[in-house]
Amino acid sequence: MTTPIPVADKFINAGVTTIYFIPTIEDVQAPTRAELDAGTDLTDEVTATSGWQVSSANVTYNPLGTTFTPSIPGRTTVEDSSLTLPQDMNGEDVREVLPRGTTGFVVIMHGGDVEDGPMDVWPVRVSSLGKSISTEGTEVASIVVSFAIPAEPAESIAIPGTSPSP
Repeated sequence: MTTPIPVADKFINAGVTTIYFIPTIEDVQAPTRAELDAGTDLTDEVTATSGWQVSSANVTYNPLGTTFTPSIPGRTTVEDSSLTLPQDMNGEDVREVLPRGTTGFVVIMHGGDVEDGPMDVWPVRVSSLGKSISTEGTEVASIVVSFAIPAEPAESIAIPGTSPSP
């Protein structure tokens, strides 16, 4: 008898997912709690996200001995990724934290900042800050922070707990 997959503890991202910007992480596969705590929590201001997914193109090949065309996993890539946050009329918003050219890490904790829960760590460089203008007056004025992803992200790594006192 096959073993069934564990039943997921289902949730919606709103009210659960946490997003931090971290200026420095020594080891992308093992951020420390001190590194995470030195960052900026963007969660309450993020109104939309785009990208933040690793994908792979399959590579097909044609062996002479068969008419079947098999495939193997190819190179991985990342979609264009962005976070959308509201503008402040005085400019006291994400522009102060993430001006164009800023490098660091976007950390996405899909189940919240919970010890040993999974997080993805994305090396990033801010490539642009697009400011929306709505003439209808039906949308919050926003800034779309677009990111270049210069290195492979660490996916589904454990969130560190608080550091023990010395």
